Amino acid sequence: MKLVTFTHQAETRIGVVKEESIVDLSKAAPDLATNMIDFLQAGETAMEIARSAAESSYATIPLSSVHLKSPVLRPPKILAIGLNYKDHIAETGLKTPEYPIIFNKQSMSAHPPQDPFHLPKASDKLDYEGELAIVIGRYCRHVPRDRAWEVIAGYTIVNDVSVRDWQLRTQTMTIGKSFDTHCPMGPWIVTPDEIDDPHNLDLKTWVNGELRQNSNTKHLIFDCFELVEHLSTAFTLEPGDVIPTGTPSGVGIGLKPRRFLVEGDVVRIAIEGIGEIENAVVSEPAETVRIG
Repeated sequence: MKLVTFTHQAETRIGVVKEESIVDLSKAAPDLATNMIDFLQAGETAMEIARSAAESSYATIPLSSVHLKSPVLRPPKILAIGLNYKDHIAETGLKTPEYPIIFNKQSMSAHPPQDPFHLPKASDKLDYEGELAIVIGRYCRHVPRDRAWEVIAGYTIVNDVSVRDWQLRTQTMTIGKSFDTHCPMGPWIVTPDEIDDPHNLDLKTWVNGELRQNSNTKHLIFDCFELVEHLSTAFTLEPGDVIPTGTPSGVGIGLKPRRFLVEGDVVRIAIEGIGEIENAVVSEPAETVRIG
């Protein structure tokens, strides 16, 4: 299934994508939760109800008539992975890590798959990173690698937008990875039954139609299942947690000369078996204070 969060007629809810339509689960299966986190928390029973509802043509809405949102509107955690492709490590000139490099992207950075994201007022060193992301579907701790597939609700696409000078100011990298709008995500969550092998998916990123990243998830250093094992050793993973797995070579800071994003640029990321997201770059809004 392709699980989606969308807004239609001023209401935001979840559904299942079926060809060029969405099966609105709030109508096709009204006993289900209408937000993704609660839906995932309901487990396999909810998944089976959604699958059955998706087989029907009842309560469908044209995909073209909805506003796609981030599949998980505000993830409990966004746990991103640094330096996880050998070619990206080579372009940075850094050493291959012995253990996964983990950093947080704040939950407020989650952003729809087609909405513009911000060129911040604080920096002109804005960069893109196309990534496969894991979405967790169960509360879990101490998950062995060979059982990691059991806790994965599905896979999605993330643009790990990075403000490079802010990122490099501190070892944690978190603040330079967490500006508002800097985690475009989607267009939906694809359940594992539709992904033959998450570690053999083509990944491509274009900027203004120019192919910048062209790789495959088989080149991950620490694969999806290793990452679930590693993270769950330290703390509980929750339904709706998002784990961007790292980016391959071709990011703006790695090019010669460096090519950072500017207002009007358009970044498109496609991953085989999932789909694509596309976001333009706009200047950060002018307001200086937001309260409430």
